[in-house]
Amino acid sequence: MWDQKTVNLAFDFGASSGRLMMSSYDGDKIVLEEVHRFPNEPVYLNDNYYWDFLRLFHEMKTGLKKAAALNVKISSIGIDTWGVDYGLLNEEDELIGNPFNYRDNRTDGILEKIESTVPYSEIYNITGIQHLSFNTLYQLYHDVHYRSSMMSNAKTLLFIPDLFNFFLTGNKFSEYTIASTSQMLDCKELTWSFDLLNMLKIPTDVLQPIIHPGEIYGYLQDSVAKEVGLEAGIPIVAIGSHDTASAVAGIPLKDSNQVYLSCGTWSLLGMELDEPIINETALKYNFTNEGGVSNRIRFLKNINGLWLIQQLKKNWQHLNIDYPQISKEALEAVKNHFVIDTNDKRFLAPLNMAEEIQKYCKETNQGVPETVGEIARAAYNGLVNQYKQTVEQLEEVTGVSVDGIHMVGGGIQDEFLCQLTANVLNKKVTAGPIESSVFGNVILQLMAIDKIKSLEEGRDIIAKSFEIKEYTP
Repeated sequence: MWDQKTVNLAFDFGASSGRLMMSSYDGDKIVLEEVHRFPNEPVYLNDNYYWDFLRLFHEMKTGLKKAAALNVKISSIGIDTWGVDYGLLNEEDELIGNPFNYRDNRTDGILEKIESTVPYSEIYNITGIQHLSFNTLYQLYHDVHYRSSMMSNAKTLLFIPDLFNFFLTGNKFSEYTIASTSQMLDCKELTWSFDLLNMLKIPTDVLQPIIHPGEIYGYLQDSVAKEVGLEAGIPIVAIGSHDTASAVAGIPLKDSNQVYLSCGTWSLLGMELDEPIINETALKYNFTNEGGVSNRIRFLKNINGLWLIQQLKKNWQHLNIDYPQISKEALEAVKNHFVIDTNDKRFLAPLNMAEEIQKYCKETNQGVPETVGEIARAAYNGLVNQYKQTVEQLEEVTGVSVDGIHMVGGGIQDEFLCQLTANVLNKKVTAGPIESSVFGNVILQLMAIDKIKSLEEGRDIIAKSFEIKEYTP
């Protein structure tokens, strides 16, 4: 399969699992093959949530060993992960503890403390980033002011994909798309906002130079190559390191009136723009201007996504129920009127999602959902209501009349979700590819190693590489 083809490795770390995909490009189409898959679960310890970074790096090396065993020439490697979280290194470049998980509650009340120094509207005017309680700015403010012993030893801050890249290459950079999620980047100048950080007494000497998608981050260093059985010197590419940036890059968007909806642990719904939109309406509706590949802006809103269904499945482990069955039960629920506000903070990290949904419905005078189908339907209805509201707000802010939704990501395997979205929004839904983040990861690698010329060419290749599915209201 791999002879006479360009072979690339794409690591895609989501908030609940990670995998290594091998891509082959023959000049016409891209074919993907899964090499290694592994769980990614936060660790709850002493009232805090952490990522098990050392385990994740071990899984990365396991994937590289499996790729080496296939005995094919690897042209490059790219890594994308979730946003906002970071690791700290000391003077000896040793990791200072495990990185905090963004669902950790240590940032509760931090925005109010920050606003006593800098109004949120001013932060938004500089960064263009929506208020989310776990933004890097809030996490780092907490660490600086309440974990001084840790920060006093910190010499380097690296976002999660940059941390992986550092341990593979020995080089330190902050990739632009992941840095843009931090709420510390000037979205017009594309550089760190030192003025903002200085006002909040956040040290800037721990920050790294910005590197852009399509540039070479570094090369696989000898020690890692020897351990995993690969050649040293394989290029490690700075792709759209934020998984949503890669996912959007991997969508074969053809119509400027079409919005994208990346369905995973989070739902990311928005439009691709040439310039950020920063005004009172965008601020009021809490839209974000995240960096995209090829100088694009991802104007979008983060919506608490399939995390809800993932947590329900966890609650129902004793029932031995899978995702297709949960979806079927929700579709067939007789009492299908229940609905939750998916962005309510109570659904961010509850100890029992099913009970939290039941309590919410009771408190909002809807009655109490009892069955698997009724509880799940409340989550589905809440999700799709958020989609509808967000599309209406997008139309108001941009002045564009949206005529379709392009859904991508693992969530599109749930046909009930896709059809419900089409029905409630009364718009055609185009679904695919499932692996949009991997496709986006790969085409940026192909651009970096001069196999393709542009994002548009890459998207044309992606469109030829999978079959789309359409849902009509």
